Amino acid sequence: MQFRALTRTVGALGALTVTLPIDLVVVAFALLDQRRVAAPPSGRTVMVSGGKMTKALSLARAFHRAGHRVVLVESSKYRFTGHRFSRAVDAFHCVPEPTDPGYAHALRDVVLREQVDVFVPVASPASSVPDADAASLLDDLCEVVHADPETVRMLDDKSTFSEAAASMGLSVPDWRRITSVGDIASFDFPPGREYILKQIAYNPVGRMDLTRLSSATPQRNLEFARSLDMTESNPWILQEFISGQEYCTHGTARDGHLTVYACCRSSAFQVNYEMIDVPDIRSWVETFVGELGVTGQLSFDFIQAADGRVYAIECNPRTHSAITMFYDQDLLAQGYLGRVESAVLPTHESKPTFWTYHELWRLLTEPNRRHRLRVIVQGTDAIFARWDPLPYLLVHHLQIPILLVKNAVSGRSWSRIDFNIGKLVEQGGD
Repeated sequence: MQFRALTRTVGALGALTVTLPIDLVVVAFALLDQRRVAAPPSGRTVMVSGGKMTKALSLARAFHRAGHRVVLVESSKYRFTGHRFSRAVDAFHCVPEPTDPGYAHALRDVVLREQVDVFVPVASPASSVPDADAASLLDDLCEVVHADPETVRMLDDKSTFSEAAASMGLSVPDWRRITSVGDIASFDFPPGREYILKQIAYNPVGRMDLTRLSSATPQRNLEFARSLDMTESNPWILQEFISGQEYCTHGTARDGHLTVYACCRSSAFQVNYEMIDVPDIRSWVETFVGELGVTGQLSFDFIQAADGRVYAIECNPRTHSAITMFYDQDLLAQGYLGRVESAVLPTHESKPTFWTYHELWRLLTEPNRRHRLRVIVQGTDAIFARWDPLPYLLVHHLQIPILLVKNAVSGRSWSRIDFNIGKLVEQGGD
């Protein structure tokens, strides 16, 4: 297994080396363009976490364009993130992992040192709750655009989220909280309906396993359940599988008012974003955040069934990568930092966003090359910007290569490279 992982790592490093000269030429030409994004000073300093992720870069650029000073933070593992070299970033700091007891105090130290006015967490699944807990140490120093700890924990748990939404009269699939194989054995599967099991804790690898369970497959139901680690401390959710079109949304809310909103068609591994208006989904989101009266960022996954009804599958209380669609939206920062009359949406001129290296891989491995070429021609790379080209070069030729080398040295395996999140997807990863 280790030899196979090493071979994949060497192959990935070799492929990135092959493309380096092309990227150097593209970035060199962009650097010759002396244009700068005019930004009138505003006197506000915004701290953005999650510095390895494209969505953090997108927000940093938005705050910079609006005239704000940007402080980017990330854990030491990702200290060589290409985003720290962005023209939009005025200062970069490493902090401990979110699970470290010193995480909140490290954030407070950065806030004090940089005189931060606003903290916008771009949370990974592992940091949503720690960021909410850290707010108690930061509230006397700066504004934190994040929900309170109780709300974040409720939203992050697929079962308590479903319960809360249903209590508001909003549609969610039928569900049960599962903590043992016995719960599956005793569940009376309704005839003609299928269910799937999803771990409530973030599972970067297993989350794509959508094995169907039903009344017609009692033996498979139990065998599959036994293959999973289900306990009181590691609960799962048994959720009805509804066939239909998947959608994902990003929402920023302030005091229960939706101030930033985007909606896209979705898939299991989402690296393409194009705004689409589904009125029932937006109404669902507006009702939910209004009932909660929440301030923070809430990303939802939906299914629209064949009859047109929409069901919310889960909520992730953090920034969605769909925020990359706002690359030319001058009002994005305002939507985060102040009240707006209506939610800020991507502009009508916004192109769909993609990640070039993901599209190149698909060109090589998928049969419909014409479609992939059309995606590239009609869209725009989520990382590259002519006025700010270094992140594009350094994500692909510094950040990811360093992670690959570290994995090779440690003997760890990985399932794929996620250029969007800026990491290697691995079992037990962040």
